[in-house]
Amino acid sequence: MPFVHVPGRQIHYALTGSPSAPVLVLSNSLGTNFSMWDAQLPQFEKHFSVLRYDTRGHGQSSVPPGPYTFDQLGGDVVALLDALKISRAHFCGVSMGGMTGLWLGLHAAGRFHKLVLASTSAKFGTAEGWNTRIAIVRKSGMKSVAPQVVERWYTPEFRAAAPEIVRATLQMLETTPPEGYAACCEALRDADLRENVAAIRAATLVISGAQDPVSPPADGKYLAEKIPGAKYLELPGAHLLNVEASTDYTSAVLRFLTAEGA
Repeated sequence: MPFVHVPGRQIHYALTGSPSAPVLVLSNSLGTNFSMWDAQLPQFEKHFSVLRYDTRGHGQSSVPPGPYTFDQLGGDVVALLDALKISRAHFCGVSMGGMTGLWLGLHAAGRFHKLVLASTSAKFGTAEGWNTRIAIVRKSGMKSVAPQVVERWYTPEFRAAAPEIVRATLQMLETTPPEGYAACCEALRDADLRENVAAIRAATLVISGAQDPVSPPADGKYLAEKIPGAKYLELPGAHLLNVEASTDYTSAVLRFLTAEGA
């Protein structure tokens, strides 16, 4: 897989699908890499040139010293588009990737047609909660938090029905660089976009999981109410909806992105 080299970091990415189709950028959640989108690729590649990338500190992208900020996480997306000479794209992000989408909608509005923001919030958790997790990861590594994270990402029913997927997710979490994970936790701890999101003008779809304890439906509804013209969809499932509710999630995203005038 190729890399884009920019000052102080390299971004691991994959660009697949039809080169002549519109570009769709996919942004991963905290503690994952761009393989989290594997279930969507067959359908997305029928309609788009699909650009996946590993968020800094994750996967095969660089792990610069933290803390990180969303100015940096969003700036990495813009730098990737610039390096690949992509002037405009659609954007789809889950969780941390969704908050990156909020930042892009505010600070790089001219680069994006439509935004899909799933399982995300304008403000995640509390400083105390993030600081506790950061300290544990820096002291004891990813295996100290991964099992509890996976329990919050999937419903008990899905964990029982799809143990292989759950094991793969756990392995992805456990192999995430601890410093990259902690530095992204710091970005999430410090970001509060609640007073800003009403300035987003891109056509936006917000998707929430009905059983999501990380970014509950109330957080998604807040975004949909504040972002002018935003559409809201709630699906059965917890946090990683593109995995747990893969078929419905993929269909909803495609309907929104391919609709004329949406």
